Amino acid sequence: MARVRAYVGLGANVGDAAATLAEAIRALARRPGLRLRGVSRLYATAPVGVLDQPEFRNAVVALDVLVKPGASPADSASELLVALKGIERDFGRQPRERWGPREVDLDLLVFGRNAISVERPRAGRSSNPAKAALPLTVPHPEAHHRLFVLAPLADLAPRLVPPGWDETVLAAADRQRAAEGDAAARAVAAWSGEGWRPLG
Repeated sequence: MARVRAYVGLGANVGDAAATLAEAIRALARRPGLRLRGVSRLYATAPVGVLDQPEFRNAVVALDVLVKPGASPADSASELLVALKGIERDFGRQPRERWGPREVDLDLLVFGRNAISVERPRAGRSSNPAKAALPLTVPHPEAHHRLFVLAPLADLAPRLVPPGWDETVLAAADRQRAAEGDAAARAVAAWSGEGWRPLG
């Protein structure tokens, strides 16, 4: 069976966020049909939208996703989305305001070279009431302008030009870092295979 390279963004700022993201990465690695192919550095990132909250920890993972025979890219991406939302629920994700604190957030950023916009399956809907009715859109519609996504994604796929973009991930990250400042996303740890190893 074929595999598709997908990139998934992870974020948290409730409790021990770094430990939560490490556990979420391990949960993804154990998931049938998924093969963990890379983990970005861990970033400390400034909150966006709602500023009166702790800073976040963010990372991106590269996954090879097993595609069932005859399945469309939209079907396969939707199945992955359901898995991501299931992990969020397993980790106690609570419905909150948009951009508010979160126990763990897993976002499908890129799914191969596919541009997708389809209705989300019920099990793949966001716990955020404001986003629950939104379609599954890939590449993620906000990723292009969010340093907390672009910085870790550039660790794994700097030369990638996702569908619909007119620049590489690295160029987008450099553009956004110039706009937001270096303090908006600081690399603080690297993945050791078992967990995070502090940098420096």
